[in-house]
Amino acid sequence: MPCKLLFVCLGNICRSPSAENIMNHLIEQADLSESIVCDSAGTSSYHIGSAPDRRMSAAAKSKGIILKGQARQFQRSDLETFDLILAMDRDNYQNILFLDPQGKYQDKVKLMCDFASHHREREVPDPYYGGTEGFNQVIDLLLDACEGLLQKVVRTYDLR
Repeated sequence: MPCKLLFVCLGNICRSPSAENIMNHLIEQADLSESIVCDSAGTSSYHIGSAPDRRMSAAAKSKGIILKGQARQFQRSDLETFDLILAMDRDNYQNILFLDPQGKYQDKVKLMCDFASHHREREVPDPYYGGTEGFNQVIDLLLDACEGLLQKVVRTYDLR
């Protein structure tokens, strides 16, 4: 059974699809596609069915990463389905835990920035209303966090 990772932001068109596709890129490079699968979702229903934001896609492409996928909303069943659920910020984190009133799945939910080693941010900022620089910053932060996450997953699930 592969390890299942779910990346979650608000609308699932900027941060979480970037994290999902960056992670898939790193997983392919590490030849672990059979062992780790990724998905992403948003806590809101704003953009269901939408492709990743074109500004985010441009920032990712500059690092050689193509953003694929369609926005979907986070479901309560995701708590059970996924091994790790990675929230981009504290609001997303709280919204996910709100769907788990008994706290049964609390240990699976983490903040994405907890895995970053070169950046000091504790949350991945939402670049949606900002300029190009914000999108580039998010890609850099997610590359760092995804590298740390991959190392953690490989250690935890003994994938080497």
